[in-house]
Amino acid sequence: MAAITAAAVKELREITGVAMMDCKKALVEADGDLEAAQDYLRKKGQAKALKKSSRETSEGAVSFTVSTDGKRAGLVKVACETDFVARNDIFQDFISKLANQVSEQGGENVLQQTLVEGEGSVESLLTEKIAELGENMQILDCRKMEISNGVHGGYIHSNGKIGVAVPLETDKPCDDERLKTLARDIAMHIAAFPAEAVNADQVSKEVLEKEKEVFTAQARESGKPENIIEKMIEGRLKKFLKEICVESQPFVKDPQLSVSQLVENTAKELGVKINFNSFAKFQF
Repeated sequence: MAAITAAAVKELREITGVAMMDCKKALVEADGDLEAAQDYLRKKGQAKALKKSSRETSEGAVSFTVSTDGKRAGLVKVACETDFVARNDIFQDFISKLANQVSEQGGENVLQQTLVEGEGSVESLLTEKIAELGENMQILDCRKMEISNGVHGGYIHSNGKIGVAVPLETDKPCDDERLKTLARDIAMHIAAFPAEAVNADQVSKEVLEKEKEVFTAQARESGKPENIIEKMIEGRLKKFLKEICVESQPFVKDPQLSVSQLVENTAKELGVKINFNSFAKFQF
């Protein structure tokens, strides 16, 4: 039997797009013959999926899940070629399993992970679904979130194109329905509003400097004195931060309240400290 080199496996992987382990198996079956290995994969229905790897994936959907103990959540974004497949039950079941996978194993090197549900790897399952649905698919993003106490809230827009995950950590165990409603409402709010951070401290210096440059150029166009320009820039930066930070935004379901006030009110009602300092938002 011919020795199967890593280079040969890599070449077959690049040609077909099939998982590395499946490429190695095909080369073993074909005694190292590259063309015969491709035929082997085609006969198995695997190479069929990978020939579609160059097709554009402009559609897709987002999926969210929470672990049974409520401590972990997973949010994933998976692309496909058409909206028809994005709404297909097989595709929806796949991204749901992937969200659960991420909630358990995290989002690092997700393709190489062994499946939590079923046998094989995430990559082999993806390849299987590509062959089954006849479209190219790509895992674009995934996020695992964890808390010790509290709840995870999630919201998927009805068309599946926007998904948000919000962990609310509490200082003691609390699974009150009002806390769950708060988490989901904040997730829904973030889906509706442009949101870059929870609070101003989380906005990077690079983003602030970039905006300051734009505001400075705009202010100087006014021809006003330098001291007035400085005040104009300061005011515009404050307005910018208020618009992109979730805490300071007017709550989508009750604009008389800011999101931070909503959190504070719920915390008082429940007698707990609620820590809202992160979220994940994926969208197409």
